[in-house]
Amino acid sequence: MKLGARMLKTGIAVTVALYVANLIGLPSATYAGIAAAFAIQPNIYRSFQTVFEQIYANIFGIAIAVAVVYTLGNDPIVIGTTTIMVIGLCLYLKMNENTISLAIIAVLAVMEQSDTGLLELAGLRFSSLSLGVISAFIVNMLFFPPRYEFRLFNHIDHITSDILQWLRISTRHLSDNPSLKGELDRLDAEIAHIDITYSLYSEERIYRKKKRIPKMRKIIIFKQMIATSKKSLETLKTFHHYNERIDTIPHEFQQVLVNELDKIIYSHERLLLSAMGRIKKNRTKPVQDITTPDIPHLVDTLIHVYERDEKYHLSLLPLASRLMEYHHDIIHLQKLLYSYQKFHDKTF
Repeated sequence: MKLGARMLKTGIAVTVALYVANLIGLPSATYAGIAAAFAIQPNIYRSFQTVFEQIYANIFGIAIAVAVVYTLGNDPIVIGTTTIMVIGLCLYLKMNENTISLAIIAVLAVMEQSDTGLLELAGLRFSSLSLGVISAFIVNMLFFPPRYEFRLFNHIDHITSDILQWLRISTRHLSDNPSLKGELDRLDAEIAHIDITYSLYSEERIYRKKKRIPKMRKIIIFKQMIATSKKSLETLKTFHHYNERIDTIPHEFQQVLVNELDKIIYSHERLLLSAMGRIKKNRTKPVQDITTPDIPHLVDTLIHVYERDEKYHLSLLPLASRLMEYHHDIIHLQKLLYSYQKFHDKTF
């Protein structure tokens, strides 16, 4: 099992919360530890949001619990009904699952006792829970700050390399269908994980104006990189779907198809290498000057094949269309990278 930064930060936050609670003499320091465990977030922006959200949840959770205990008591049925009411209120306010859980803990922490010293108990529970939330926020900022940009680019580079490798194998009829089917499921899961990482990266805030514009440009480029990788995966799925039909068409079209796809793959690889700074910059020959696929030629060849033999009935035209969409996304990525490299020297 891999020990991630978030797991370590959770342990540190719980430790800090318990130490501080014991140091200042708060009873039931366990509640501070529980709150700290729930409050750890994957980035600083979400952690900042969570501080206020969870403190608000504590306030109305404890307030409702106090009001219910004073009016109806703390019978188990009453506690259960109050819990349902607090959950409904949290959902109405669109709070996340961790915040809802912490609000429920606040309710139970207050309602477990009788009304003897209820207000004092509520204040102590609120202090303990708030201490845990604040401890988690501080730990989130100071320990193991997330490097989502580095992680995101490496993940995109890795997954794209896998897809392009499978595309090369598939076009030459060397792929094993059961193996490829399993890989397609894995690649889908990896792309979904990339989307999550991109969301976390785009949420990060830059407060220095000098760094804000490059960050905004990078967000746009990353978005297009992901879109282009998704198109390459869709192209791989299409080749997998038409694998048996490709064997039946004339060799003339097969050769053109392989050649044009090789050009697209080469273009995609060059763009990633350029983003990493592994390709020498040349202002007279920007990143746009790469091997250019001739997709219209591919479509014309396909149409001529069908004109000579109508039995194919344009069944492979969607494959050519998929390649055109893939190539269009690569062109767009070229423009974005060239624009970024024109104004910023820093690579990804």
